[in-house]
Amino acid sequence: MKVITAFFLSMAMLIAVAPHEAAARYASMVIDADTGRVLHAVNEDTRNYPASLTKIMTLYMAFDALEAGKISLDTKLKVSKRASGMAPSKLNLRPGDTITVKDAILALVTKSANDVAVVIAEGLGGTEIEFARMMTERARQLGMSRTTFRNASGLPNRRQLSTARDMALLGLRIREDHPDFYDYFATTHFKYGNRTYKNHNTLLSSYEGTDGIKTGYTNASGFNLVASVERGGYRLIGVVFGGKTGASRDKHMKTLLDRGFAKLFENDLRQNELVAMNVPAGQTAAPVQEQLPQGDAAADIDLTELQATKWTIQVGAFSRAEPARTVAQQAVTRLGALGENRVVVVDSAGKLHRSRVAGFDKSGAFAACRTLKSQKMDCIVFAPRS
Repeated sequence: MKVITAFFLSMAMLIAVAPHEAAARYASMVIDADTGRVLHAVNEDTRNYPASLTKIMTLYMAFDALEAGKISLDTKLKVSKRASGMAPSKLNLRPGDTITVKDAILALVTKSANDVAVVIAEGLGGTEIEFARMMTERARQLGMSRTTFRNASGLPNRRQLSTARDMALLGLRIREDHPDFYDYFATTHFKYGNRTYKNHNTLLSSYEGTDGIKTGYTNASGFNLVASVERGGYRLIGVVFGGKTGASRDKHMKTLLDRGFAKLFENDLRQNELVAMNVPAGQTAAPVQEQLPQGDAAADIDLTELQATKWTIQVGAFSRAEPARTVAQQAVTRLGALGENRVVVVDSAGKLHRSRVAGFDKSGAFAACRTLKSQKMDCIVFAPRS
């Protein structure tokens, strides 16, 4: 079963920021991808220009379409005059040309080709404007509450805005929602025609454990980067906005990731979470992955359907299923009336067991997390699976 990694979202309602307030401001964030724990954050909710980080969402939409069977990797997408006329970086496609979906994906991952981004947009949305609307709608469904897309490439548009927090969430979700396609982000070189293009993400070859995902730059945005790195059984997602140069941005990202891994390795945060919540040791694991609250009939609840239509909160991640289940049950108890008729879920992937409570609407999920946080209990929110 596909597991969607939860992500720590702000519990307060965030007001919109006028477009003219966006600038090449510095912002950064590092999170533990397995637990959603925020390890570093500066200006994480400041709205800035995403530049070519936009293409992560363009690729997410393409992966959605592939999984839905609307296109295949061999589908040929036609190049319009408008797509051909995009500013560099580009493949210099000509009107009337075609490019396969697979080559289009690789062109975005490596060359960050703006003409190809428009080809994908027009192929999936009819027009780039419509595709950008679809991108924004999908972003909202993922929980990216402060992101608005106006194009598929990231070329300058003063109304195209995002945040470090939203991009970290997207970095998490594209890997968790589309594991069959995420490996494209590790492509170091792409050959098209008579040319070979090198991936702009130099962390792939210079920082151990990096397997993606995307760089971005415009004059207005500065140098941006989303990186995903796995070491020693831990995975971090890092985001930097507004770097002065590509080299300084990469160096800074490495420093932030180094500090993040050091925190995890030295303190073993997941075990500390278990101890802090006073979870009894030596409990016997239940033979099922989910437990229904009193009064609900198991036969009447389809867990897959529930998670596809309802919001979920996560209150921990553990190396054993028993404490994960216990902590979720503790959360339901602490929620009182907010916890009534909710479903306790232990969502397991390999050696990691995520402690979750399902069955909320959006406002209820955020209210539940506010309640638990007021009681010093960790809580993260994520949107329905779809």
